[in-house]
Amino acid sequence: MSGAGFSVLILTFNEENNLPRCLASVRACDDIVVLDSGSTDRTVDIARAAGARVEVRPFDNFAGQRNHAQRHIAFRHPWVFHLDADEQMMPALFDECRTAAARTDLDGCWVAPKMMFRGRWIPHCTDYPAWQARFVRAPAFEFIEVGHGQREAPRMRMERLPSAYEHDLSSGGEDEWLEKHRRYARAEAKAFVSGGNQVAWSALFSTDRLQRRRALKYFSYALPLRPLLRFVYQYFLRGGFLDGGPGLRYCRLLAQYEGFTAAEIRRIRKLSALPGR
Repeated sequence: MSGAGFSVLILTFNEENNLPRCLASVRACDDIVVLDSGSTDRTVDIARAAGARVEVRPFDNFAGQRNHAQRHIAFRHPWVFHLDADEQMMPALFDECRTAAARTDLDGCWVAPKMMFRGRWIPHCTDYPAWQARFVRAPAFEFIEVGHGQREAPRMRMERLPSAYEHDLSSGGEDEWLEKHRRYARAEAKAFVSGGNQVAWSALFSTDRLQRRRALKYFSYALPLRPLLRFVYQYFLRGGFLDGGPGLRYCRLLAQYEGFTAAEIRRIRKLSALPGR
């Protein structure tokens, strides 16, 4: 392989089932750090047995965890790939990261996940490529929290890497997915009602696909019948029907998630309207 070395950071919390596959996918890396949020299962033991360094920090949000790692963990290399335990590095992406790690004119790179559900890639109903800031320079790169996730702070110098990493959406089963997305819905609703991360209307017409996607998500919070609209959008307009049975099931789950978010927005607004609030 040509290019420079890079480090890998893996966020974990009770990930004994997913972590071995994630670690195996980055075994060619000479600096793997697991940032754990207080696991009570075998996660930490599995990480150390694979040769990873382990740091522990209580979870606040994804941006907080990643920024803490960027600023306080002594990585061996200036470039760090951020993974979650239910994600895996692909060989082609590994090679691209080695090449990009030699650059000094960038702060980070967007990478698109290949979303897997029930053993099948479902590109249409997950809007592939949905770019994420994952390969970044430490300590200068900064993440900001957006709803339940994170993105690059303004003024970061970014490029896209062509290859993808894999994200297994169904690794914990549908009940776990729904419970996780109930938490995400609370974070999304709180951010929207508070007016955080506002987006200009003009972004809907941007020539940048990433900016259009972010704007569409933001303005969709104001739409009625959001669960139905999300299903129609993902299954019919985005071609989720082309992803077969797993695509249909995943689009139904997305509709449930929109229902959670809409209910949370109504709840927060109702509470804020009470006397004394």
